[in-house]
Amino acid sequence: MVPTPENRDADVVVVGAGLAGHAAALAAAEAGAAVVLLEKGESYGGTSAKAGGGLVFAGTDLQQAAGVDDDEDALRATLLAAGGGHADPATVEAYVDHQRATYGWMVGHGVRFDYDPDLQPGQLNRLHGTPPGHAVDVLHARVAEHPGVQYVASAAADRLLRGDDRVTGILLDSGAELHASRGVVLSSGGFTRSDDLLAVFAPQWLPTTRMGGDHNTGDGLRMAWELGAGLADMSRIEASFGASVPAFPLLVDPEGGEPTLLFATTQGAVVVNRHGERFVDESLSYKKISSACVLQPDGLAFQVFDERVMRRSQPTPGPADFRRALEEGRVLTAPTLTGLATQLGLPADALERTVRRYNEGVDAGVDAEHGRPVVDRGGPGAARVEEAPFYAYPCRSGLTTTYCGLTVDRRLRVLDVWRRPIEGLWAAGEVVGGFHGASYYSGSALGKAAVLGRAAGLDAAGVPPVGTSAVGTAPADGR
Repeated sequence: MVPTPENRDADVVVVGAGLAGHAAALAAAEAGAAVVLLEKGESYGGTSAKAGGGLVFAGTDLQQAAGVDDDEDALRATLLAAGGGHADPATVEAYVDHQRATYGWMVGHGVRFDYDPDLQPGQLNRLHGTPPGHAVDVLHARVAEHPGVQYVASAAADRLLRGDDRVTGILLDSGAELHASRGVVLSSGGFTRSDDLLAVFAPQWLPTTRMGGDHNTGDGLRMAWELGAGLADMSRIEASFGASVPAFPLLVDPEGGEPTLLFATTQGAVVVNRHGERFVDESLSYKKISSACVLQPDGLAFQVFDERVMRRSQPTPGPADFRRALEEGRVLTAPTLTGLATQLGLPADALERTVRRYNEGVDAGVDAEHGRPVVDRGGPGAARVEEAPFYAYPCRSGLTTTYCGLTVDRRLRVLDVWRRPIEGLWAAGEVVGGFHGASYYSGSALGKAAVLGRAAGLDAAGVPPVGTSAVGTAPADGR
């Protein structure tokens, strides 16, 4: 459907109904704006509905209850360090400004978070876990209840409307026009599903498993680009290691077989290729392991682990739920390494030799082959793989998000190629570039969606929020 003539005028139009879009629409409506929230597909959610991790927050009540000392200054330093000197300080500052208030706002609206201070042993944990799709489901329910928001599905945006040197609305592909007196927020996701944009910006990832929102074809990027918007981080797109192979041993994704991520490496799994040989330091980030995996035969790898690692399975975040992956058939098991190799189609003698050498390195206190830190619960890395039964997770590199996009300022206004604001145009979520820089801090993608979405919605409505003054607990009015 498209909006009927009587509701084609709004204060703010939000393009894309994932987590960023819902946060923007609801925040703008709570600030008094009349909002239209558009979704290209038949159902809301996008990448946010599939993502199984959590959101990065610092200084929350859950951290304090766990005895974790964390604050905005430490978070800022971590995000800038993760960006390797290439993250845009203004975009990082926007996140830092609004992250605790956004956490409290989400809790106030009914989003449930869990927190494990030991999720990544030896590292400060900021990941506040949620089940896949939970946050966007909760905010969608609030959007549906709010009289100031009209949600419209199956309404693909085609062009931005512009007049008097500002963005004034949206032209839908149906030919209908939506007018926005204050402007438009782009929250339309990235372009993992667009072969033509990947061919231009990241051709090396064209053969990977495509994940993320089904309609993430770069629509918002194209519309703003047409108006002269600047771009950031386009050369820094990276895939994620650990994407499942739903039809293994077949390497083609079946209809309806949505790949998921699993990171048994964080709890001690070793990674081998089709030859049964290790090829990487498993303590590296799943982004860096992905670059090594794509070079292996068929781009395929296997996370091999034992019962000790399986006992560390936990329900959230999704990539840590090894038991559910076993129940769903994504993880295979056998009482011996030989039996496991047979199931996987790997040479049994090679797999046994690889695990034996790995265990010898653990005993010697040094991983001579790949330099993985030889520690266990005291930090990320190695421990012997020896307790039956044994498990394996066949996986590939998956392109979950594109981590690049439009340049924005601290208020989330889209900037042109000369870094001047395009009046009446904001962006949030995956379509924003500059936040991640050279690398990706785990959990910051969903965090970026919620935090920058809410901030953009408030600014578009004319009421910039107070960001960092209070510990992240929910105000009485949920705002």
